[in-house]
Amino acid sequence: MSKTKHHLASQPATNGHYSVIVVGGGQAGLSVSYYLAQHGIDHLVIEKNTVTHTWRHQRWDAFCLVTPNWQCALPGHPYRGDDPHGFMKKDEIIAYLDGFIAMVNAPVIENTEVKRVRRLEDGRYGVSTTQGDFIADQVVVASGGYHTPIVPRMAERLPSHIVQMQSSEYRNPETLPDGVVLVVGSGQSGAQIAEDLHLAGRKVVLAVGEAPRCARFYRGRDVVDWLADMQYYDMPVEKHPLREGVRDNTNHYVTGRDGGRDIDLRKFASEGMELYGRLEDLQRGVLHFAPNLAINLDDADRTYNSINASIDAFINRSGIDAPAGSAYEAMWRPAAERTTLDMATSGIAAIIWCIGFTPDFSWIDAPVFNGRGYPAHVRGVTPLGGLYFVGLPWLHTWGSGRFSGIARDADHVVQAVLAHRRKRTMCVDTVAA
Repeated sequence: MSKTKHHLASQPATNGHYSVIVVGGGQAGLSVSYYLAQHGIDHLVIEKNTVTHTWRHQRWDAFCLVTPNWQCALPGHPYRGDDPHGFMKKDEIIAYLDGFIAMVNAPVIENTEVKRVRRLEDGRYGVSTTQGDFIADQVVVASGGYHTPIVPRMAERLPSHIVQMQSSEYRNPETLPDGVVLVVGSGQSGAQIAEDLHLAGRKVVLAVGEAPRCARFYRGRDVVDWLADMQYYDMPVEKHPLREGVRDNTNHYVTGRDGGRDIDLRKFASEGMELYGRLEDLQRGVLHFAPNLAINLDDADRTYNSINASIDAFINRSGIDAPAGSAYEAMWRPAAERTTLDMATSGIAAIIWCIGFTPDFSWIDAPVFNGRGYPAHVRGVTPLGGLYFVGLPWLHTWGSGRFSGIARDADHVVQAVLAHRRKRTMCVDTVAA
């Protein structure tokens, strides 16, 4: 695994003042630091763990990107390798990030948790941390939107001998006990972890949710390449048919493994993986599933074919010469909906919960959140002057929070920081006059 010595800011004094404090040292926070440094703005990045921690410590061993390498476009640090249409593996991703960390050379303190951010009477912000208190003229929250793993309360009632873990804790099949593995959830992580186990010859039971899927390659190209040409990745959230509702969507499952391919749950089923519908409850040692497996598989395939149909239409409009298209046809269907599974006789030895995360911004004491605890903002700029968010799903476009779109978002937020700084300076000058 590639390693780098991270530049750390000298330990700041308690009550230290900064023009900007950035909370979070992932790719979003480091991107903001990159642009702040370009404009000569003093700032501090505060990271709860270590910079880019999630990529290093919350990904399984066989993890790889699901988007092609050419979409790795962190500010000032585009992908420069010899496989732009390939998919970087975990160690390659970390090496790419190490290069970015070294280039940005951000003033960051690690292993420091921000306990509270509050607005002061003078319009600045108080930032309380495990390393002391700071004052900032402005704050950029770059901690992402995936904070608290979702594990249902039924997990408390499972037999004690069952090994349970969340998707961020899974590493490889060898670390699990012998026996059947139940994977709950079929989004990107669930589908890929189920595949990882299946390819290793493990018996897998998969509780299939409502996640959509898409093709890896279609009509001679990666689907991502087609969608880029169709400018899908430039579509702002306010022009998406779902508007802000798209932020709640589950990502399509697909993989970049072994050069990239579809993930077809029906194929896995034909090879011995057991598929059930959504997991609903545990009663008297019996797991209960919703009778929606067939519907979920059909809906995922419908999305798959719909995306391909939009590519067909683009090809026809543009007069592009491309291989012929086709529609996916189901190669396996459940004979009947199985809705129960007895824990005592199923042989289940481990359960991996792959049902996502919830955001937790309870440490931010500011009136910018809606009833669901999600910040109100326009491209990361909140109604409260000097408070910003970056790295959230669909903050502005599909690429927000991903390597492909974070540069645009971070630059926009820093431009807002500069505008607020000028406005504040003008107000101070006016008062002094």
